[in-house]
Amino acid sequence: MKNILELCLSPDVGGLELYMVRASHYVHKKTTIISVINEDGKLEQYYQGTEFRYQKIKRHSVLLSFLSAKKLAHIIDENKIDVVHLHWTKDIPIAVLAKFFSKQKPKLVQTRNMTMTRFKDDFYHRWLYKNMDLMLPVTYQVKEQIEHFIPRDICPKVKVLYMGADLPEILNQNEKQTLREKYAMEAIFTVGIVGRIEKEKGQYLVVDAVKKLLKEGLKVQALIVGHAMNDVYLVNLKEDLIKEKLEDKIIFTGFTREAQKLMQVCDCLVLATVKETFGLVLIEAMASGVAVIASDSGGPLEIIDNAKSGLLFKTNDSHDLAEKIKMMMNDEYRKILAHTGKEKADKMFESEKQFFKLYEILENL
Repeated sequence: MKNILELCLSPDVGGLELYMVRASHYVHKKTTIISVINEDGKLEQYYQGTEFRYQKIKRHSVLLSFLSAKKLAHIIDENKIDVVHLHWTKDIPIAVLAKFFSKQKPKLVQTRNMTMTRFKDDFYHRWLYKNMDLMLPVTYQVKEQIEHFIPRDICPKVKVLYMGADLPEILNQNEKQTLREKYAMEAIFTVGIVGRIEKEKGQYLVVDAVKKLLKEGLKVQALIVGHAMNDVYLVNLKEDLIKEKLEDKIIFTGFTREAQKLMQVCDCLVLATVKETFGLVLIEAMASGVAVIASDSGGPLEIIDNAKSGLLFKTNDSHDLAEKIKMMMNDEYRKILAHTGKEKADKMFESEKQFFKLYEILENL
């Protein structure tokens, strides 16, 4: 068995970071593993008081990144690490330097969650990717980008591995009602959106779409789940709602660890990101039996079969989003999409299946 180190020095908590946590927890059952996280980040809450081993290091500025790498190299050697599995693209330089400093010289594997948009043929990037052993893009679109932008002579091996969603804890009607009361939600059609509150995630598109439907006299509300990355953006959203006296129709939860439960009090869930690499939140909603709508670009195109397992709307078009939400308000149609979506999520994106594939890949590297 190989000793594996899961690395994520991102300061935030989102789909990428939580995937690392879940991967580390799963692989821990199979082999010796340790996670390394940012001492100034938000991931420690998912390790404290658990059986899962972790260490924290400070993520220094680019000019002082060798200090972070030195610390990481020490952890690698101390734990006789065979494979470093990293997630955040900004951790690649630190991981490569740590490999250089360490005696173990571990294999470096990256799960690639982000798109790649420019050529990596300068000296610096050639050095980085020459020292990577494997890249695991989360979609075939990202795989194509990697193979296009990284020169063939230094491109690591590339293998697509979809993210997986945990089997949800299905709530009963009483539990759903308790959540609705907690957030003062009306008993009307509810559109949900889950993720960090920032313009790129497209909460404003959901707000605009719901406004359009309200003006048509439809009974609808939105539940916006997540914490603000940009306070100005959030304040502007709320101020506009107050001016239009619609603040009771758009509910903000703030940071919560109940995101998957809150999905289940929604009639449909929207992913409105303009450039979404994958869309784990879609899979989580589908696995929970919730119908989904997403932008017609990037990762959602590999998750949703339009009008079969969910709906796609024109990216960045709140009018089209409103039309798709209106379609979801047909109970019979929505239930068909939700049922087919759950079948697809269970078959292709179930967490245990995907993490077992990850373990086999890392073990056989």
